[in-house]
Amino acid sequence: MTTTDEVLDAIAGGAHHDPHSVLGIHPGQDAEGGTLWTVRARRPLARSVTAVFVDGTRVPLEHVRAGIWEGTRSGPLRRYELVTAYDDGPDYVADDPYRFPPSIGELDLHLVGEGRHEELWRVLGAHVREFEGTSGTAFAVWAPNARAVRIVGSFNDWDGQGHAMRSMGGSGVWELFVPGVGAGETYKFELLSRAGGWVTKADPMARFAEVPPATASVVTQSSYRWADDEWMKRRAKSTPVSSPMSVYELHLGSWRPGLSYREAADQIIEYVGAQGFTHVEFLPLSEHPFGGSWGYQVTGYYAPTSRFGHPDDLRYLIDRLHGAGIGVIMDWVPGHFPKDAFALARFDGEALYEHPDPRRGEHRDWGTYIFDYGRNEVRNFLVANALYWFEEFHVDGLRVDAVASMLYLDYSREDGEWVPNVHGGRENLEAIRFLQEVNATAYKRYPGIAMIAEESTSFPGVTAPTSQAGLGFGFKWNMGWMNDSLQYIKRDPMYRSHHEGELSFSFVYAFSENFVLPISHDEVVHGKGSLIGRMPGDHWQQLANMRAFLAYMWGHPGKQLLFMGQEFGQLSEWSEGRSLDWWLLDQPSHAQLHSFVATLNRVYRDHSALWARDSDGAAFVRLGAPMWNPNVIAFARRDWHGNSIAVVCNFSGEPITSYELDLPERGVWHEVLNTDAAAFGGSGVGNLGVVHAGEGGRAKLVLPPLGVLWLRHDPQAHIPSPTQG
Repeated sequence: MTTTDEVLDAIAGGAHHDPHSVLGIHPGQDAEGGTLWTVRARRPLARSVTAVFVDGTRVPLEHVRAGIWEGTRSGPLRRYELVTAYDDGPDYVADDPYRFPPSIGELDLHLVGEGRHEELWRVLGAHVREFEGTSGTAFAVWAPNARAVRIVGSFNDWDGQGHAMRSMGGSGVWELFVPGVGAGETYKFELLSRAGGWVTKADPMARFAEVPPATASVVTQSSYRWADDEWMKRRAKSTPVSSPMSVYELHLGSWRPGLSYREAADQIIEYVGAQGFTHVEFLPLSEHPFGGSWGYQVTGYYAPTSRFGHPDDLRYLIDRLHGAGIGVIMDWVPGHFPKDAFALARFDGEALYEHPDPRRGEHRDWGTYIFDYGRNEVRNFLVANALYWFEEFHVDGLRVDAVASMLYLDYSREDGEWVPNVHGGRENLEAIRFLQEVNATAYKRYPGIAMIAEESTSFPGVTAPTSQAGLGFGFKWNMGWMNDSLQYIKRDPMYRSHHEGELSFSFVYAFSENFVLPISHDEVVHGKGSLIGRMPGDHWQQLANMRAFLAYMWGHPGKQLLFMGQEFGQLSEWSEGRSLDWWLLDQPSHAQLHSFVATLNRVYRDHSALWARDSDGAAFVRLGAPMWNPNVIAFARRDWHGNSIAVVCNFSGEPITSYELDLPERGVWHEVLNTDAAAFGGSGVGNLGVVHAGEGGRAKLVLPPLGVLWLRHDPQAHIPSPTQG
């Protein structure tokens, strides 16, 4: 490259798109045709600069312009260091970042451009590595609209003029290997926009960040050694839809405040293990600046939040949970991101990660930006991010937040505020293709995991395979069931008989998708109070209603999710700023509810009829004849081996004696769960542990008030008779 004054000035200011074309070492020829190497370096305010080669050769450099120094040597190419003398201090010896070739290969750049790099986190971001025999950190960032990019950080006193990055052409990727930089250094990127202004941004691919409210990215590397091989092998052979799944949803910052990832491990294992939940679902753990967003406004998609420790500490927590037989699901937010100036928003001075048209790129309800799902690199960023959590942190599932907002172009928009798709419809075709791709890719690479959609509309085929034009999720949250059942259970028992359809309507569509039944954090915030606070009546009746509702929920087809605190009857509305009301466990009635949930989970896991065929309508039958009391909701479940469980719910406030019910089979039915048992704080009404069904399955039952019975059929039991005893 011709080193004109204009080029040298741009190099000196860190504003050139290809500083390596000037700085570093470059081959040429001397007058006799031999190889002549030219060394250039940027050292403003230096008194002298010398290139010292590994063979001992010392080449004094001469100042050319604006802090750029130059010198030549003949002979073979050798490694060198720069020795710089200043007027007010000792000599400064450093390796030259501009002597290195690109740290990212052509294949990687090709895959980035096509949007097909499934391990994007391995090439973009900051990576500590040995490169050509030198230790340092390779930095790479995608910023196609930038005119120049430079790195600022703790290693250069936040002055990036000496660490300008090299453009890798049409890929839009910029890279620089910086010798001597290691884990723990903080950094950001400075980007020169096409409009001429500089913006400073955290690394979109950073795998660690400063503790908020600080916003710098942190160079990191993992030294963690996993010990969950057996868990991972079993997971790969499992089928979640036909396995037990009761999920404890947990916000780590307020479950027991002050715990780090490592400190939380023992306590979560002890507590969740004793309660019998199969999985923990964490509200988003990706880095986010505002704690009040609960993690749903993400600025660091590849960085576990530093609020609770190092990424290896999160690996430790998940590893320990796996060792205790507890699966880990994490909420994931690919639907939108916040407008914080240090993060993804207008990343290189203009719309990049977000759709440039505000009618498609801005979410008015949440004040956030919407990803441009039609752009290869953006889609790749998100697909690779999902894979990153499975690969690097061994999570067992991702619950994808706000899927409905992604599927529809007119979501929360009035006429004229949205742009139809190419067919004139309201479906966001690019978002649909993205969801299909991320699900298909995740299941291909990590069999046995669960991709779960929080989707509140009647969009068809959410859990249908992508090969059948479905979205390819493993599960969908059943928001209709949640709304209807909560509407029902808050009613006074006196009036419930007029609203039986609010509970039974879900049976009509229970097998149209693979469902999770959620009572999530969203149901105990924003003035909604707690779950037990919705229950009518005095405190005893509230607790009875609570037990009955949970037993109905656990018996209903689908997997279960319960937000923390509801298992012991949290009275106050949840707030991320304070701990759960653990003191309630000192109250006998709340301790009994707590014990009931542990029993509920144990009995649920012990009886495969309640989970093995959750999505098979042939394994479900509604019961009620001959009496058909509208306050009684009864149904039966069956597994593949013919084992049956009948769930009989009496949502009236009075016991019902001699209730006739045709059970699916004659014989003995054992009462494996009675929510009204005295041990749980109930009145003790029941059937002395057993029900006998005669010809046609006709049985007479005693139904407790505000109570639910789970009855297990025993085909081998002997039924006494007057002649046989």
